[in-house]
Amino acid sequence: MKKTLLLLVTLILISFYGYSGDKKIYSWKDKNGISVFSDTPKPGAQEIKLTNQSLSMPTVDTSILDEQQPAAVKSYKAVISSPADQGTVRENTGSVYVTSRITPRFENGFKIQLLVDGAPYAEPSNISTFALREVNRGEHTLQLKLFDPQGSVVSVSPVSTFYMHRASSL
Repeated sequence: MKKTLLLLVTLILISFYGYSGDKKIYSWKDKNGISVFSDTPKPGAQEIKLTNQSLSMPTVDTSILDEQQPAAVKSYKAVISSPADQGTVRENTGSVYVTSRITPRFENGFKIQLLVDGAPYAEPSNISTFALREVNRGEHTLQLKLFDPQGSVVSVSPVSTFYMHRASSL
């Protein structure tokens, strides 16, 4: 009886071993040329023959994946778009609209300050268009400063000169 039971248990274990070894692996390349491995066959897939039942992969050092890469420092560029450098503004009310361009687009917390004739026009703000009023006749210079959230200057535009033409008050 013991021999029969032992023989029966041995046959069951051997059948499980044979069943687990009967799994097949298929390989094919996807539309991007990447190799894909699966236990489900697909048209055009090739069956992979395994010579060893116990597969072991070499260990891979994954600690390099945990390192924080330093953020790339963006190089900002500030430019006055309007009025054009060396351009003339003809406006009897003395109004001038100054538009600027910051590349790449500046992030939240950044502020822009306009300098008119070397002096700050207003406090730094997040608006890149300025309306100047009562600008006197003659030559004027414009320049922009771009500040990061900590208040450090990250970019300064080249000086742009424009000429204001207004009707004489005489």
